[in-house]
Amino acid sequence: MQEVPSTVDAAALFNRLRGWARELGFSQIAVADVDLASAEPGLQAWLDAGHHGRMHYMAAHGMKRARPAELVPGTLRVITARMDYLPPATEPGWQAVEWAGLARPAQAQISVYARGRDYHKVLRNRLQKLAEKLAAEVGPLGYRVFTDSAPVLEVELATRSGLGWRGKHTLTLHREAGSMFFLGEIFIDLALPVTEATSAHCGECRACLDVCPTAAIVAPYRVDARRCISYLTIEHDGPIPEDLRPLLGNRVYGCDDCQLACPWNKFAKPAMLADFDVRPGMAGTSIAALLGWSEAEFLRRTEGSAIRRIGFVRWRRNLAVAAGNALSQQDDAELRAALQRALEGADALVAEHIGWALSAMAPGAALSSPSMSCQGASA
Repeated sequence: MQEVPSTVDAAALFNRLRGWARELGFSQIAVADVDLASAEPGLQAWLDAGHHGRMHYMAAHGMKRARPAELVPGTLRVITARMDYLPPATEPGWQAVEWAGLARPAQAQISVYARGRDYHKVLRNRLQKLAEKLAAEVGPLGYRVFTDSAPVLEVELATRSGLGWRGKHTLTLHREAGSMFFLGEIFIDLALPVTEATSAHCGECRACLDVCPTAAIVAPYRVDARRCISYLTIEHDGPIPEDLRPLLGNRVYGCDDCQLACPWNKFAKPAMLADFDVRPGMAGTSIAALLGWSEAEFLRRTEGSAIRRIGFVRWRRNLAVAAGNALSQQDDAELRAALQRALEGADALVAEHIGWALSAMAPGAALSSPSMSCQGASA
């Protein structure tokens, strides 16, 4: 077991570590032990219920998620870190702006976290620099950095180390920062003193459960990914179940509803880094305009973005669903034309979703526009 060198004041070392983390753009760091045995029954029950959907890697790694020292042999502690991600220019009352966007059917809604640079890249690079600073201070150090990139129980480690508590939506919550932040970890073979966990403050609140559009939060602290819009629009690579499509509304990448409804997010903080500035086209853009992107334009506009990882096919699949939901509320010739153009050369998955979208009919549309009725029937 590698102890903190006797010549080093452990408390002072951690204070320096916190200072370095702040300089790198992290909002908070903490230290967790590696014994997560008490989390294993809950993880197994979630897998047994099939709540991981088609994320087969979840089941493949099994209990390794709850055993950091198996994932990285020699690990004695996990440095946990959080980084706020609201765009730096975010004003108070940002939730109302997001709710207003969700109320505009023809506008594509992209999850706030994905509007800037890919957080995987941002956090991984900065966690690496933090680990290097620690190694320079204490000497030889075995470490690996992770951010949503390996079988790691991120929220469990975050809550045990005191970054916050687990909310009923399963995300980490902080009294002074809500839940609008990313998590990252550094597995180390150095026995830093662990930091204390904090108490939970959700009480009887069930705002996140009640607001979820698809009722994916099946119980407090339990999410069925198969119904979660974030899973359906990002992780799921097949057809979106027809009964769930109308519930997606205009959400084309991820979903923030449970966080928008959470009272603690009135304390959410803007990011310290410009990496999370909103990129052109990622907020307030019409579904028709995004359907007009060619694959080359999609790749260009999403370079360095988390959105690129779903690929052009899933992107258009999601847009087609949002378009159909918009058309079911109000007929829109421009949107129908954009769908028809997107249908040209579309693969079977996208074509089926476009056909579903074109069959959408706003109340009264058949009387005012017979040609649209025929279009829907042929689809």
